[in-house]
Amino acid sequence: MKKFFVLSFISVGYFLNAQSVGNSPYAAYGIGDVKYDNTIETTSMGGISTAYISDFSSNFNFANPANNSNFELTSLRLEATNENNFFSSDFNNTKSTKHSTFLSNIALAFPLSPKVKMGISYQPYSSKNYDIINTQTQANGDVYANRFRGKGILNMAQAAFSYKVTPQFSVGARANLYFGNLSDINEFTASNAELINGYETKNSINNFNFTLGTSYQKINTTNDRKFTIGATATFGNTSDMTTDYRNTTYIYGAGDTKNLETVIDERSVSSKNLLPFQASVGAGYGDENRWFVSGQVDYKKGENITYFGNTLNYKDSYKISAGGWYLPDYNNFRSYFSRMVYRYGAFYEKGSLEIAGNSINRFGISGGVVLPFKTSSVNRMSGIEIGFEAGKRGTAKDNLINQNFVNLRVGFNFADRWFGKNLYR
Repeated sequence: MKKFFVLSFISVGYFLNAQSVGNSPYAAYGIGDVKYDNTIETTSMGGISTAYISDFSSNFNFANPANNSNFELTSLRLEATNENNFFSSDFNNTKSTKHSTFLSNIALAFPLSPKVKMGISYQPYSSKNYDIINTQTQANGDVYANRFRGKGILNMAQAAFSYKVTPQFSVGARANLYFGNLSDINEFTASNAELINGYETKNSINNFNFTLGTSYQKINTTNDRKFTIGATATFGNTSDMTTDYRNTTYIYGAGDTKNLETVIDERSVSSKNLLPFQASVGAGYGDENRWFVSGQVDYKKGENITYFGNTLNYKDSYKISAGGWYLPDYNNFRSYFSRMVYRYGAFYEKGSLEIAGNSINRFGISGGVVLPFKTSSVNRMSGIEIGFEAGKRGTAKDNLINQNFVNLRVGFNFADRWFGKNLYR
């Protein structure tokens, strides 16, 4: 059984690395469209995680590894995401839609002791998968065309540990490994030209950093009310990103093969500021096994990136999130709906990307449910998880792109105690 599970974990990870992940045209800048955090639990509650300690012993928190004091079972999560993007621009009254479905998260977590918990996960962190063509007809009838294309996935593997110092106070650490290849190409051609001019950027990324977290939870034993605060910081960036630039002219042959290629400019540079310093603080309040509400603020330091040979200045950004969950009555076995966990949330993100004086911000609402399996209990919450996220990104001003999105997520959380015993017998 253990061998079968390990092989399954590796094979699913390989598929996740090979899949095609769709996203926004704004992915053309920097390291692409950031997908993390992909967990249904977090996104369904607006992104709250820093001060969120699950009441159920089957949920492992990777975002703040200190928040796992209640985790007692071995948990296996498999999750998939369906993204639906609707784009519009004032430029030529352009409208477009894009859909994609991909495996967004696979995670395994288990307790090492009553005080020490561990989890490993694998998911796409960011991606590029866009193809934009802009044509202009000149007064003399000549047609100019610019085509922008991008592809690739930046993957993220994590290993997280938590330690319960006292019944109220816990600390945690997470090691983050980022790896993958991202590329962008801008091609220009004209109706009166024989050759295409292409400027291609290829990024080969291997990056490591780590996250430290802490949390404190005070429980009032007379009424089971609890207050939680938490904080995280991600730093120690060790980057190895090689960027190759290639400016050439060519024509396409069969199978997109480049013929008659002539190199105009070719160079390679290394970057050390791929992933900047990040921090988060949050606070939450709730009733044991009944409801919980939380708010948090995330901060990301700006950095400079190179895009098609030009340096872009990413601004400091922040995200404000609020959300929580509600469980009507898990002991009401006459009503399945009373035993479901309902999640809700909202967020606003001031983006780090600024184009033509416009900040590319994002905001939205989210929600979800946990459909418990028949054999589940309040202390052993296994089930099907469903979540959604709807919102807006960007603006149509100054010929930019307005992006409306509706993202759907579904996953399974299998949790039990026997598997942990098999691993450490």
